[in-house]
Amino acid sequence: MSLDSPTALTFDGTGLRVGLVAARFNQRYVDGLIKNATGTLHEAGVAEDAIRVIRVPGSGELPTGVQLLLQGGGLDVVIALGVVIKGGTLHDQLVAEAAQTGLLRVSLDTGVPVIAGVVTANDNTQAEDRCLGSINRGAEFARGALEMALLKKDLSP
Repeated sequence: MSLDSPTALTFDGTGLRVGLVAARFNQRYVDGLIKNATGTLHEAGVAEDAIRVIRVPGSGELPTGVQLLLQGGGLDVVIALGVVIKGGTLHDQLVAEAAQTGLLRVSLDTGVPVIAGVVTANDNTQAEDRCLGSINRGAEFARGALEMALLKKDLSP
């Protein structure tokens, strides 16, 4: 992920319904993403009861979790949150790529914007910075969700 984030815009999320699917693996970091994302959503006017949070085992299960959540209908956007930290094998790359590809597919298949909030890190220090520290990816993912949900509403017939 780039450190050159787009300029933060202001959005009115009043009335939006947001799903949040979060991995339990690397839970401390993912919990930080949830806290930052929900805080940003609340600041934009999204009501507490308009945010539905579910947990899945790991980042590889995010696409299925999003798909299952969307079967209930009624959501304007879904944010999928996970953290994949590099290990000694290629497993981290496989999981991250599968999650990203699956989330894109679910979004295109359902027509509901899905924000792929999967943080990839080379080590715990990078994960800490991006999820709990100075690089607030949770807020970035929430702002992306707000922008896409409002764009969809604006362009819908």
